[in-house]
Amino acid sequence: MYLSRKRLQVERRRRLGPLSALTHVALLVWTLLVVVPILWTFLASVKSEDEIFGDAWSLPASIRWDNFARAWEQAHIGQYMLNSVIVVSFSTLGTMLLGSMAAYVLARYPFRGNRAFYLLFVSGLAFPVYLALTPLFFVVQNMGRSIPFIGLNTHAGLVLVYIAYSMPFTVFFLAAFFRTLPTAVAEAAMVDGASHTRVFFQIMLPMARPGIVSVTIFNVLGQWNQYQLPLVLLQERDKWVLTQGIADISTAAGYDQDWSALFAALTLAILPMLVVYTVFQRQIQTGLTAGALK
Repeated sequence: MYLSRKRLQVERRRRLGPLSALTHVALLVWTLLVVVPILWTFLASVKSEDEIFGDAWSLPASIRWDNFARAWEQAHIGQYMLNSVIVVSFSTLGTMLLGSMAAYVLARYPFRGNRAFYLLFVSGLAFPVYLALTPLFFVVQNMGRSIPFIGLNTHAGLVLVYIAYSMPFTVFFLAAFFRTLPTAVAEAAMVDGASHTRVFFQIMLPMARPGIVSVTIFNVLGQWNQYQLPLVLLQERDKWVLTQGIADISTAAGYDQDWSALFAALTLAILPMLVVYTVFQRQIQTGLTAGALK
């Protein structure tokens, strides 16, 4: 078995020729471009400012855990991180619930206008968020006049905006995934008297778990790192999310020179997403390839 697999790998490399070597070189360069800045950020987070601006790649004389304490307490990174967790949790839940239901209907139920609705969702992928910041501000402001808890400077308003801007990718990915699922199981459940809602939540949704997990992780990463939308919609400091808090430290660092706390805050922002991606890496790969293999 091992020899057969090894022979297949050798044969594949022989067919690809120089292209295989170029692919490996490109992947190596890309890995270095991603990993090296992250490692440098982690290293700078436990160094003093003199060590950061002295020899950037030298090891610290002593680990400065107080950098994290200043970032957590004085720069209020703890509060901003909690705000981010709350916003991203509710927005991801809403995105996956509404997005999976919309994708399922568009993928499995033919009706007049189906294609038009699908293209309307997908067209959102080509619409840059920067073009909508000004009208979006006034839309959320006007919503807040009617329903105060979803207006400006509210986490609920930001959650709704996150859901809206995450829907195009979610529907696009899950609609393609739902089309690959077998219809025999759903038809058997309908014959046994199951409703459309029950078929979706108890049969089709568990079958689509690889795709659901993959899209969920991508939405979590995208919403966690979002900066422009909260910058426009959240102006009260106690409502800020993590990206705003880090940007504030960066701005203050130009005057206070607390660069160590800035890199500590960046480390606190990177680590949760790094852990999430590491834990669910296999599920993400499975979800991305499942549709192609069915």
